[in-house]
Amino acid sequence: MSLLRAAATVGSYTLVSRVLGFARDILLAATIGAAPVADAFFVALRLPNLFRSLFAEGAFSAAFVPLFAGANAESGKEAARLFAEDALAVLLSALLGFVLLGEILMPQVMRVMAPGFAAEPGKFPLVVELGRLTFPYLLFIALVALAGGVLNSLDRFWAAAATPILLNLFLIAALIAIRHFGFAPGRLLAWTVTAAGAAQFLWLVSNCARAGFSLSLPRPRLSAEVRRALKLMAPAVLGAGVTQLNLVVSTALASLLPTGAVSYLYYADRLNQLPLGVVGVAIGTAILPAISRQIRLGDREGAMATQNRGLELALFLTLPAALALGLLARPILAALFERGAFGPAAVAATAGALAAYAAGLPAFVLIRVLAPAFFARADTKTPVRVAIAAVVVNLALTLLLMRLFAHVGVALATSLAGWVNALTLFALLKRRGHFRLDGRAQRSLPRIALSSLAMAAVLAILKEFLAPLFAGAEGLRLAALAGLVGAGLGSFAVFAFLLGLALPREIWRRVFRQPA
Repeated sequence: MSLLRAAATVGSYTLVSRVLGFARDILLAATIGAAPVADAFFVALRLPNLFRSLFAEGAFSAAFVPLFAGANAESGKEAARLFAEDALAVLLSALLGFVLLGEILMPQVMRVMAPGFAAEPGKFPLVVELGRLTFPYLLFIALVALAGGVLNSLDRFWAAAATPILLNLFLIAALIAIRHFGFAPGRLLAWTVTAAGAAQFLWLVSNCARAGFSLSLPRPRLSAEVRRALKLMAPAVLGAGVTQLNLVVSTALASLLPTGAVSYLYYADRLNQLPLGVVGVAIGTAILPAISRQIRLGDREGAMATQNRGLELALFLTLPAALALGLLARPILAALFERGAFGPAAVAATAGALAAYAAGLPAFVLIRVLAPAFFARADTKTPVRVAIAAVVVNLALTLLLMRLFAHVGVALATSLAGWVNALTLFALLKRRGHFRLDGRAQRSLPRIALSSLAMAAVLAILKEFLAPLFAGAEGLRLAALAGLVGAGLGSFAVFAFLLGLALPREIWRRVFRQPA
């Protein structure tokens, strides 16, 4: 499967998930706004997501996918299956104990994650309760990462990419029930998160079976391949750990700000995650198995070409998105979120954070494109060192900028640290001879930048022209936003065509299956 087709497969299902996530967050904003229960739920939700990145999707996938893809290519299906089953048994055993420990120590954990909540009556007991309800989600989502890694290595990207849709559907159903039947929102939403995790795991296990990779659960044993995976995981866990530690510290510092700061950052990050998730996850997921196979087979030039196309595609999709999000932060939030418990003040507060996050969007997608070049070479240590440096920068900037810009400073520090991370990875790959910009990329990247800047100029003019509509009724706000989005997409496409970018024509051929 080509990189573009694989990325399009992952991206299309991720787009569906993110659109549903939009609907979910609109309902969340209208139902719980930025109130204390919202702050508590978002902190409780961050906890399993933190450890998911630490043990599952980040470190585990970085170690598991290259080894599984290599075993399947070199030793065949049965050897790959045995490795996957041994990894499943060890992962499940370790996580059961970890989840139990987390449930016991939840008050202590929340004192670290949200120290500012203790000053508000009722808020700290609530975040502890919700944390205990959401934490088992970690167990299921870690197993989802393994099953998804199996399917991605078999070039069956769609099932794993569709998995997050289930979480959004479950939460939308819960929010509808809350609005119609008056259930306590925090507790029901927390229970729903864990139930969705179980459904996601069952979905992927059934898809593994349909792909001819039925996974049984043997007695846990540290086979040679599992030990090798754990050895590769160790630095990746450390790298993910320092990155997630940075998020914990950012959340903890935001909890010290007035009520609503945690929620403003959540809503802004969710909007920023739409292009980050669709593009970054899609390209990163598609690149890792492809580069792993090419490097294992000695195809150095093929691996470098794959990396170039990933970089080109990432910037083609994220640079205009970042500029549009930064310019249109307030109109987007006014059109999509300003209703119910989420009023104009919340829109204004969230818009600043969204613009700050958007500045780092291309950087975080580039990290997902560049890091697989290290993972595919069984080098999980270098990204760790880079992540540690970025975390130091992030924490220093957070402490400085939150004093000046409150919660917006937290978001801005995150974006600046993301650029430090991405540019350092790029420089290291280039210095080691693992990556260089080929002729096509050298021609395309300046044209992508020029097309994006021209599109931004068009949007800036139209934004001022349509400003009165965003102060009007909900229907007018949505119509004005649709007009801005259409103008942005259309103008970028026109400028890309005029500047002679090859990538749009390539995408057109793929979509309509025309021969190259």
